[in-house]
Amino acid sequence: MDRAATPEHVGRPGREGRPECVGRRSAAVTDAPVAHTVHGAVRGRYEEATGAPGASGAARIAVFQGIPYAAPPFGPHRFRPPVPPEPWDGVRDTVAFGPTPPKVPYTEAFARLLADPVVLGDDCLTVNVWTPEPAPDARLPVMVWVHGGALTRGSSAVPVYDGRAFARDGVVLVSFNYRLGVEGYGLFPDAPANPGLRDQIAALEWVRDNVAGFGGDPDQVTVFGESAGAISIGALLTSPRAQGLFRRAVLQSGPPETLPRDKVRRMVRRMADRLRVPATARAFAAVDRAELLAAQREVTRRSSPLLGGPAFGLVVDGDTVPRDPLEALAEGAAAHIDLMAGWTADEYRLWLVPTGLADRIDRLGPIAVTAAMARCRCGPDVVRGYRAALPGAPASRLVGQMITDRLLRLPVQRIAESRAGGPAGTFVYEFAWPSNIPGLGACHALELGFVFDTVGVPEAAMLTGPGAPQGLADELHGAWVRFAVSGDPGWPAWDAGHPVRRFSVDGAPEVVRGPRDRELALWRPASAVR
Repeated sequence: MDRAATPEHVGRPGREGRPECVGRRSAAVTDAPVAHTVHGAVRGRYEEATGAPGASGAARIAVFQGIPYAAPPFGPHRFRPPVPPEPWDGVRDTVAFGPTPPKVPYTEAFARLLADPVVLGDDCLTVNVWTPEPAPDARLPVMVWVHGGALTRGSSAVPVYDGRAFARDGVVLVSFNYRLGVEGYGLFPDAPANPGLRDQIAALEWVRDNVAGFGGDPDQVTVFGESAGAISIGALLTSPRAQGLFRRAVLQSGPPETLPRDKVRRMVRRMADRLRVPATARAFAAVDRAELLAAQREVTRRSSPLLGGPAFGLVVDGDTVPRDPLEALAEGAAAHIDLMAGWTADEYRLWLVPTGLADRIDRLGPIAVTAAMARCRCGPDVVRGYRAALPGAPASRLVGQMITDRLLRLPVQRIAESRAGGPAGTFVYEFAWPSNIPGLGACHALELGFVFDTVGVPEAAMLTGPGAPQGLADELHGAWVRFAVSGDPGWPAWDAGHPVRRFSVDGAPEVVRGPRDRELALWRPASAVR
């Protein structure tokens, strides 16, 4: 098993065989924040966060990184549900991100736009905390970030996800890693399904049991996630194992969904054929990690969240995911949870423009549109409707908007309509500011640097281009904070008028009524088809 030393602490046997964590000693340690968890004490560091809009000076916040919430998911724990970490004696230094779970790298086209750092090591199921007040009686609102990456990439170490702006604004921000790809979402006859989602539940249980020691209120938790993170939250909203672990939820560009079990099984069998081993968890656990990732990369290389293809994903398992989350939510599940959900104006451009697929689709024209009809399971009436709504649009825009509406916007609107007038608020947004990188428009994931108020970091500029408007970041980030604090982001809740808060080019506040209704109405006869 490959291992890498963690740079900020070393373990040595302590009392009763527990690891005793010894931090680097310096005069600064006496001023470092210390918090207590059920597994042991942790020491972080203080940082300064630049002031919020209208504030003067910088805020002092406490940061803790790489705190284990579960044991390393390898050896006897590989492909198994997460188990608690071993307790430790003394104070453990937690001042650097923990190892990232095994994952395949982005292709060159996406690596130019999306940062995805790798931290080597086994102890990858860790949480990070940014807090303005690491005191048990502070009772501050908590936001828990679930990262995206198609359930195969990403981690909490991405610099765009730095939580200091949330802590600056009075919120305890928690992020975490979870298992990815076949390690987290492979389906085997000899192991429980959805271990990656089980990791997420374990992280939320850690928040419930420990966040008060970092100044947070375990009864005021908001989970928010983008893309695969939002898809995961859709499942968490309806999972019996996650009930009571959060009060509010934000779904950014990710619909509640599951994959057919047979589809995921076929992925595992394809990998098994390449590895020449049985398609069992026991056999896969004996395979070298690098070989497993190489096989996964090969069988998923033609996969696209937009255009389909082989993929790993959540499956209905009768336990963590007892039924399809979209159907459950549309029928009233999680009606007591405040919900905010939305999309970007040009989601599809992230997959079509950098890869050159947009140009190829435009060249194919009607052939590509026919393929999109098959992907969306729709008839020619829908295509005619889009041509009327988007006169003169090239085939790539027609295809991209059709698939985005069918897979993302229609489910979000369906959930919003089912919750209108219910006991909890439901709010819908659209992020419409176009990237300064030519051709990307308001593409998938573009809003992330604005939500975290990190548009100034180089990794955010990879997607936004230079000169991202700070004023728009202030607005978007502020709305997320307001929602976490009060359940009201600052615009009308969903009703018969279909209000959508559009975050647009100039950043001016704008609520639009039913901006996508014309196109989404085209799907109504097929909206129940899955």
